[in-house]
Amino acid sequence: QVQLVESGGGLVQAGDSLRLSCTASGRTFSNAAMGWFRQTPAKVRQFVATISRSGGSTTYSDSVKGRFTISRDNAQNTVYLQMNSLKPEDTAVYYCAAAPSNYGTPTSRALYDYWGQGTQVTVSS
Repeated sequence: QVQLVESGGGLVQAGDSLRLSCTASGRTFSNAAMGWFRQTPAKVRQFVATISRSGGSTTYSDSVKGRFTISRDNAQNTVYLQMNSLKPEDTAVYYCAAAPSNYGTPTSRALYDYWGQGTQVTVSS
Protein backbone atom coordinates (compact mmCIF):
# COMPACT_ATOMS: atom_id res chain seq x y z
CA GLN A 1 0.00 0.00 0.00
CA VAL A 2 1.25 3.48 -0.88
CA GLN A 3 -0.16 6.70 0.48
CA LEU A 4 0.55 9.96 -1.34
CA VAL A 5 0.20 13.44 0.11
CA GLU A 6 0.53 16.51 -2.11
CA SER A 7 1.38 20.01 -0.95
CA GLY A 8 2.44 23.35 -2.37
CA GLY A 9 -0.66 24.46 -4.22
CA GLY A 10 -2.03 27.96 -3.99
CA LEU A 11 -3.12 31.14 -5.71
CA VAL A 12 -0.57 32.88 -7.91
CA GLN A 13 -0.51 35.37 -10.76
CA ALA A 14 0.23 34.59 -14.38
CA GLY A 15 3.97 34.35 -14.93
CA ASP A 16 4.70 33.25 -11.39
CA SER A 17 6.24 29.96 -10.27
CA LEU A 18 5.07 27.30 -7.87
CA ARG A 19 6.54 24.01 -6.69
CA LEU A 20 4.37 21.07 -5.79
CA SER A 21 5.59 18.25 -3.58
CA CYS A 22 4.26 14.75 -3.14
CA THR A 23 5.49 12.60 -0.29
CA ALA A 24 4.88 8.87 -0.31
CA SER A 25 4.65 6.41 2.52
CA GLY A 26 5.62 2.79 2.11
CA ARG A 27 8.65 0.96 0.83
CA THR A 28 7.71 0.87 -2.83
CA PHE A 29 8.38 4.50 -3.75
CA SER A 30 11.78 3.89 -5.31
CA ASN A 31 10.29 1.04 -7.37
CA ALA A 32 7.48 3.19 -8.75
CA ALA A 33 7.23 5.50 -11.69
CA MET A 34 5.64 8.71 -10.47
CA GLY A 35 3.35 11.06 -12.29
CA TRP A 36 1.46 14.32 -12.01
CA PHE A 37 -2.02 14.78 -13.44
CA ARG A 38 -4.46 17.66 -13.30
CA GLN A 39 -8.20 18.04 -13.47
CA THR A 40 -10.70 20.85 -13.88
CA PRO A 41 -14.49 20.54 -13.43
CA ALA A 42 -14.95 20.60 -17.20
CA LYS A 43 -12.33 18.02 -18.14
CA VAL A 44 -11.20 14.53 -17.31
CA ARG A 45 -7.99 14.07 -15.37
CA GLN A 46 -5.14 14.83 -17.75
CA PHE A 47 -1.52 13.78 -17.83
CA VAL A 48 1.03 16.48 -16.96
CA ALA A 49 4.40 14.83 -16.31
CA THR A 50 6.00 11.54 -15.30
CA ILE A 51 9.38 10.38 -14.09
CA SER A 52 10.94 6.93 -14.11
CA ARG A 53 11.93 4.97 -11.04
CA SER A 54 15.53 6.15 -11.14
CA GLY A 55 14.68 9.67 -12.22
CA GLY A 56 16.66 9.23 -15.39
CA SER A 57 13.72 9.59 -17.77
CA THR A 58 10.91 12.11 -17.88
CA THR A 59 7.96 12.81 -20.16
CA TYR A 60 5.77 15.90 -20.34
CA SER A 61 2.52 16.88 -21.94
CA ASP A 62 2.90 19.34 -24.78
CA SER A 63 1.02 21.99 -22.83
CA VAL A 64 3.64 22.15 -20.06
CA LYS A 65 6.83 21.16 -21.87
CA GLY A 66 9.53 23.75 -21.32
CA ARG A 67 7.72 25.31 -18.34
CA PHE A 68 7.32 22.45 -15.85
CA THR A 69 10.00 20.16 -14.45
CA ILE A 70 9.39 16.91 -12.61
CA SER A 71 12.03 15.51 -10.27
CA ARG A 72 12.27 13.04 -7.44
CA ASP A 73 14.29 12.35 -4.32
CA ASN A 74 14.09 8.65 -3.55
CA ALA A 75 15.86 9.10 -0.23
CA GLN A 76 13.06 11.44 0.86
CA ASN A 77 10.25 9.50 -0.87
CA THR A 78 9.25 12.73 -2.56
CA VAL A 79 8.45 13.79 -6.11
CA TYR A 80 8.32 17.42 -7.15
CA LEU A 81 6.70 19.45 -9.89
CA GLN A 82 8.38 22.81 -10.50
CA MET A 83 5.96 25.01 -12.44
CA ASN A 84 7.30 28.17 -14.06
CA SER A 85 5.67 30.77 -16.29
CA LEU A 86 2.26 29.76 -15.04
CA LYS A 87 -0.78 30.57 -17.15
CA PRO A 88 -4.47 30.85 -16.19
CA GLU A 89 -5.12 27.65 -18.16
CA ASP A 90 -2.87 25.79 -15.71
CA THR A 91 -5.56 26.30 -13.07
CA ALA A 92 -6.63 22.87 -11.85
CA VAL A 93 -6.45 20.37 -9.05
CA TYR A 94 -3.10 18.61 -9.34
CA TYR A 95 -2.78 14.96 -8.39
CA CYS A 96 0.29 12.89 -7.69
CA ALA A 97 0.19 9.22 -8.70
CA ALA A 98 2.37 6.13 -8.35
CA ALA A 99 2.82 3.22 -10.75
CA PRO A 100 4.62 0.51 -8.78
CA SER A 101 7.02 -1.78 -10.59
CA ASN A 102 6.76 0.29 -13.76
CA TYR A 103 10.11 0.71 -15.49
CA GLY A 104 9.11 3.48 -17.85
CA THR A 105 7.38 6.83 -17.90
CA PRO A 106 3.69 5.97 -18.15
CA THR A 107 1.35 8.68 -19.39
CA SER A 108 -1.95 6.79 -19.05
CA ARG A 109 -4.06 7.17 -15.91
CA ALA A 110 -4.89 3.48 -16.10
CA LEU A 111 -1.29 2.52 -15.35
CA TYR A 112 -1.24 4.27 -11.97
CA ASP A 113 -2.43 2.35 -8.92
CA TYR A 114 -2.19 4.99 -6.20
CA TRP A 115 -3.34 8.59 -6.11
CA GLY A 116 -3.05 11.51 -3.73
CA GLN A 117 -5.94 13.68 -2.60
CA GLY A 118 -5.00 16.57 -4.88
CA THR A 119 -3.86 20.15 -4.36
CA GLN A 120 -5.49 23.20 -5.92
CA VAL A 121 -3.47 25.50 -8.15
CA THR A 122 -5.14 28.73 -9.23
CA VAL A 123 -3.46 31.13 -11.64
CA SER A 124 -5.02 34.56 -11.99
CA SER A 125 -4.59 36.70 -15.09
